Amino acid sequence: MSKLRVYELAKLLGKSNKELLDILIDLGVDVKSHMSSIDNDTAQIVEESLGASSSEKGKGTKEEAHSVIKTKTFDVSEGSTVKAVAQLIGITPAEAVKCLIGAGLMVPADSPVDEKSLKVLEEAYNVVLTMICEEEGAGDDDGTCTVIKRAQFHGDHMEPRPPIVTVMGHVDHGKTTLLDFIRKTNITAREAGGITQHIGASTVKHQGKEIVFLDTPGHEAFTSMRARGAQATDIAILVVAADDGVMPQTREAINHAKAASVPIIVAINKIDKPAAKPERVRQQLSDAGLVPEEWGGTTIMVEVSAKSGQGMDQLLEMILLVAEIEELKADPTVKPRGVVVEAKLDKGKGPVATVLVQEGTLCKGDILLFTTACGKIRAMLDSEGKNIDCAGPSTPVEILGLASVPQPGEVFTAVENERIAKDAISTREQEQRNTQQGSSRRLSLEELYTQLKEGDVPQLNLLLKSDVQGSSEALAASLEKMATNEVGINIIHRGVGRIAESDVMLASASNAVIIGFNVRPDANAKRIAESEGVQIRLYDIIYDAIDDVKAALEGMLKPTIRENTIGQAEIRQVIKVPKAGKIAGSYVLEGVIRRNSKVRLIRGGIVLWDGSLSNLRRFKDDAKEVAAGYECGISLSNYQDFEEGDILEAYEIVEEKRHLS
Repeated sequence: MSKLRVYELAKLLGKSNKELLDILIDLGVDVKSHMSSIDNDTAQIVEESLGASSSEKGKGTKEEAHSVIKTKTFDVSEGSTVKAVAQLIGITPAEAVKCLIGAGLMVPADSPVDEKSLKVLEEAYNVVLTMICEEEGAGDDDGTCTVIKRAQFHGDHMEPRPPIVTVMGHVDHGKTTLLDFIRKTNITAREAGGITQHIGASTVKHQGKEIVFLDTPGHEAFTSMRARGAQATDIAILVVAADDGVMPQTREAINHAKAASVPIIVAINKIDKPAAKPERVRQQLSDAGLVPEEWGGTTIMVEVSAKSGQGMDQLLEMILLVAEIEELKADPTVKPRGVVVEAKLDKGKGPVATVLVQEGTLCKGDILLFTTACGKIRAMLDSEGKNIDCAGPSTPVEILGLASVPQPGEVFTAVENERIAKDAISTREQEQRNTQQGSSRRLSLEELYTQLKEGDVPQLNLLLKSDVQGSSEALAASLEKMATNEVGINIIHRGVGRIAESDVMLASASNAVIIGFNVRPDANAKRIAESEGVQIRLYDIIYDAIDDVKAALEGMLKPTIRENTIGQAEIRQVIKVPKAGKIAGSYVLEGVIRRNSKVRLIRGGIVLWDGSLSNLRRFKDDAKEVAAGYECGISLSNYQDFEEGDILEAYEIVEEKRHLS
């Protein structure tokens, strides 16, 4: 008999994909995901295990199919570091970092954890980690909790919600055609109104479950929302033409999706063309870091034809499978929160915003607080353009009634009354003015060393743009060679062509410096870079770029601390002065004794005290320094237990800048 996929066996046994994966792992079966193949012998063992468990306990649940492991639940505060989470679950920070690195996540111990990191630690140590929002005022009427992420969703009535999908890819690879086919198929084959593109979002029904497609430009949506701390997309569909293969915008889309930390499903499109080479596409994607599941990786790849419809049902099924694995849930009963997908100023309607409800239920008449706007919902339109009164989680709606136009990516929450909303907006505007008046810049090569903290491995994030691919590869290779165990280089994206707005937004979201070689930014990119505080460094000589980055890395290295002995003096007389205590009448044997130098007291070759001078005199006059061969009077700070014959050794601490070898 042929082999089964994990998800196929899960359907046969009436289990969820995640439950069956847990059972297989506990039975010692080497599986990577729900797409992994298992033989019939393994399937039989699973069935027997479930049967034995059911007969013993009267239930066929996952916990009774294998050894019951008591799972502990922990609340993780927003912004908690990997080190803090490790201590919470009872492991060392080093173990946690090693676990994350093994899963492909390069996260230092004192970096904040994200949803992906928490999932890895959950699976590795059999715990449940729930991220909670503990910002000031979170959940209060002032709505000051402005960070919305899937991991923060909470409530007592959690229910499954539709996945939110963004389609990305290179120009002319079939993104629009793919969406159009899904829309057309679902409108004709299922109930009317099952899908629409009225407000830049499409709702599709497949196997009785909804999928929400965002029609906003993929790159801009990912970068602008991530830069503002919002997580609007659950799954990214990367469309790659089977005849063209991986192109520059494909790589850019991969980088944006990875930066947003969302699962990627690859749709290998145009499979019906004679020139289609899907295996070549898989190899190119594997080289770009997306290894197909059939090759032992974790990326789902589906061969489709957006024109004929081949493979489209399988693509939708894979979206639902990934959504099930991700366990997308929200509580429709909590205070409504969400994110702005797009916004505009309409001549007839005034400010109009398309928002995506992420948790809670949004209703007509609610008063909403955004980052830069607020207002009361006068009217709310669904994806068909019909007036509705309420919208639950994962529902895109168009709202009217705001006082001003919010920015895409801004998050919103409902507040009790308009006074609270207006006061919050006024406070934020004042804080923004204060911030702008200060010297708040994002990053510069000269200032990167300030990021160095104890126990942290400093990392320089770079985004490279050049005139030709060869220059880009040469520059990237030269820069990556500079990385050491103490300081690293992370090239988040490299491409060919002018520095565009999307490059600046990605650099802003990733806290990176843009390096341009024989290219220039356009007007919009330059304007956004100034407003976002992103530094753009332009070069026409490759060695100048390498030298500047090398200088930045050397500035990030911890300096070498060296002690420099500058002089020695012998105490030859202990002078007692009323009210002043003891003075050490000393003779400088060598070097020089300075008033601001550190000193240590040595008796019989043993250091008895280490500190600083409180006073240094030549006769009755204060002295800045006394050279060898001269006498002086020395007072020690908070120490008077010295004797004749003691040696005072003066020294200074010198920090020496280190250089990359």
